[in-house]
Amino acid sequence: MKCKEIFDRGIQFHHYCNTAYPLRPNSLAQYELHDPQGVYETVRENIEAQDELCLYVHVPFCQSRCKFCEYVVMEKPTELDPDRYVEHLLKEIELYRGMIGDKPIVGYDLGGGTPSYLSIENLRKITESIRRFNLQDGMYLSVETTPVIAANDPEKIKAIRELGYNRISMGFQTVSPKLLETLGREGSEFLYEKAVSNIRKAGFDRLNIDLMYGFLDQTDEDFANTIKYTIAMNPEFITLYRNRYKGTKLEPESQGVTLYKVNRQYDIAYRLLKEAGYVANNGKNTFSRIPGDLGTSSYLTRRVVNVTSYVGFGLGAQSFVGNYLAYNLGCADHRLEKYFQAIDEGRLPINDIADMPISEVRAKAISVMFYFGFISMKAYQKRFGEDFRTVWREQIRFLTENQLMKFVDEDTFMLTDYGAAHLYGIIPLFYSQRSIQEMFLLSDKWLNDKKGEDIFLEKYDRKAFDAPSVAVDLIVLNKEHTKLLLINRADHPFVNRLALPGGFYKPTDDSLEFAATRELMEETSVFAQVREKDLVKVTSTKDRDPRGWIISVAYLLELDEALVKPVANSDALYARWMEIDGIEKDKMAFDHYDIIRYALG
Repeated sequence: MKCKEIFDRGIQFHHYCNTAYPLRPNSLAQYELHDPQGVYETVRENIEAQDELCLYVHVPFCQSRCKFCEYVVMEKPTELDPDRYVEHLLKEIELYRGMIGDKPIVGYDLGGGTPSYLSIENLRKITESIRRFNLQDGMYLSVETTPVIAANDPEKIKAIRELGYNRISMGFQTVSPKLLETLGREGSEFLYEKAVSNIRKAGFDRLNIDLMYGFLDQTDEDFANTIKYTIAMNPEFITLYRNRYKGTKLEPESQGVTLYKVNRQYDIAYRLLKEAGYVANNGKNTFSRIPGDLGTSSYLTRRVVNVTSYVGFGLGAQSFVGNYLAYNLGCADHRLEKYFQAIDEGRLPINDIADMPISEVRAKAISVMFYFGFISMKAYQKRFGEDFRTVWREQIRFLTENQLMKFVDEDTFMLTDYGAAHLYGIIPLFYSQRSIQEMFLLSDKWLNDKKGEDIFLEKYDRKAFDAPSVAVDLIVLNKEHTKLLLINRADHPFVNRLALPGGFYKPTDDSLEFAATRELMEETSVFAQVREKDLVKVTSTKDRDPRGWIISVAYLLELDEALVKPVANSDALYARWMEIDGIEKDKMAFDHYDIIRYALG
């Protein structure tokens, strides 16, 4: 299958083709191990083969489960659950201690859920157990909390710092009261400010605040206000998490949120954070205001950049060590009983484990690398013993020729700005052939642009535009009049359909011709001065656009195809010259096919 086909489908299936690999929990079923002895030997052999490791401890408790949460979290733990859980968690750690031995531990995170939900005594027990491993000097020991706990239990935050945790992460997600209510999450400016104050008083000088974007009910203004407010809190790091929908209570809304909206909100944040002195490379989600500090925990940094193997402890925790990918008991049902039973019987509490072929190991590793927006070829060479440029020659050619990625030095293959906006088409290029086929099968079954449009229109605010609105459309022909410059729409309505370049006339535009010139440049990166004499058609039919009454003013231009190389921007997924004779009416957006035929006589 050609790179372009894979790329295009990944863009359409963007809610699922992200850094989380594989696509589904049971995607790797054909590689799963079921014999207990075989499971143990696979785990032991792969762990013993590692030069170094990262460790992760999962705490599956929260005050309530947020609607956007995709992790293993218990909805309503009993009063006794945390103590019983920590008792068994410590036993699980001991089951692995002999296999891990004295290997250097280069990263450790205590995450969840909400680790600070636990008592100080339980936090101490976990930390002391982890410290008996060979933790390397200079690591950031990272822990997570919530604004509610940080604001209301300052003694616990102080105790966590005294236990040696020197990086703390806390999720604001949003400051919009309406969105907080929609998401089932508690928060307020007073709560956030008190939480930050207590964290600082406890002695933390590495504070990360998580924010989320890409919600159906989230406006650009709400998100911009959240970014500005968080900057004012002066954390060292700010991490942007795109709502991934998959496996959450919000999944039914996913098709109403286009990639255009997601990219637009990321761009808003990127600009505001950069202006405030926060730095991140293209496509990276964690922004740092400390020079030379990537902003992420040692655990995540080593996992992503160096593809270091990691062992996860706790309910539903994931491990990726050598060639195996495993999920602990509780990953599916979020229940403690089977996890406890396995540990009481002296068994590794693994629910699923796949002994993967190299194609799957590569796909998992590279998908994770894109969390930082670049691939370290030296790390790839060390992990797989092969040259990245040789193995992925075809993908590299496609990505560089289309200005999606570039080599910035002898080690780093990095997303461009354009590539960062098209990340979800890039990641599948490195999938295994099995996973590529799975992506096409799942997307054929799940994608429904009409359903997504209905969801979008239900929330669409028509009052945001004057009635009627005016749009400009560009009919751009090559010199031979055999080809037409078209875009593929990134936003509803008619998402993923072909369309003429164009868009709304704005109050700031001097004229319709100025708007047409601007829209052509914004969507295709092509500059051509549009003049009044180029006007060929005005269409005012009220039902031509499902958003409301929108009048189209169309202009006809002729450009030299050999000199004009379109590059998509704004709300265009891509822009390209297409043979006029090959354009099909049912693949065009709005009434653009009729406009084209009118203009061409």
